[in-house]
Amino acid sequence: MKFFIDTANLAQIKEAQDLGVLDGVTTNPSLMAKEGISGQENVLAHYQAICEIVDGDVSAEVIATDYDNIIKEGEALAALNPKIVVKVPMIKDGVKAIRYFSNKGIKTNCTLVFSAGQALLAAKAGATYVSPFIGRLDDISVDGMGLIEEIRLIYDNYGFPTQILAASVRHSAHLLGCAKIGADVMTGPLSVITALLKHPLTDSGLAQFLADHAKASGQ
Repeated sequence: MKFFIDTANLAQIKEAQDLGVLDGVTTNPSLMAKEGISGQENVLAHYQAICEIVDGDVSAEVIATDYDNIIKEGEALAALNPKIVVKVPMIKDGVKAIRYFSNKGIKTNCTLVFSAGQALLAAKAGATYVSPFIGRLDDISVDGMGLIEEIRLIYDNYGFPTQILAASVRHSAHLLGCAKIGADVMTGPLSVITALLKHPLTDSGLAQFLADHAKASGQ
C-alpha cells in the first residue's frame, strides 16, 4: 500500500519524506489556499518545490471544469515535472479529458468520486488513480469502506490497472480498513500516518527497558 500525504505544507511533506514511508503527495486548491499560496506563478512554483522534496507522484488539480481548459491547465501542470499527476474532477468533461491525457501518456487522478459507477467510468477512460472520498461519505452516514470494497471488486473483475487512491482518510482506522480491503493508495494528513506509531504497550515497554538499563548500569 502506498502512503500519500494530503497537504501543501512543505514542512509536513518533508517530515513524512524523512520518515521513510512516503510515496507521494496529493493537493487541491483548498490546501494551497490554506498555506497562503495564491496566483498562478506562485502555485506552479509551489508544485515544483513539492516535487523537489518527494520521490513519488504529486497530484496537482486543475481549476477548469470545461474540456478545453482542463486540457490546457493539465498540460501546463504535466510539463512542470514528470512526477506531476493531473487531478481532474469526476464530471463529463473531466472523463473526456482523462481519456485525452491517457492517450498522451499523462498520468491522471480522477477526484471527487463517490460511487462505484463513477470509479468504473474513470477506469474505462484510463485514469491512473481514482480517488473515492471515504471520510466525506462517512459524514453523510454512507459506508465509505463499502465503496472501496465495491471498486476493488469491479477493478479486479476486469483487470483495470487504475489504482484505488482512498482519499479523505481521517484516522488510522480508515487507513487500516483500506489496507485490509486492498486499496492501492491512501492519502491523508501526516497525523494519520504518525498515529500508526503509537501503542500504549510500546510506550510502557520502552519505559521499562530504559528503567532496567539504568538500574543495571547503576545510574
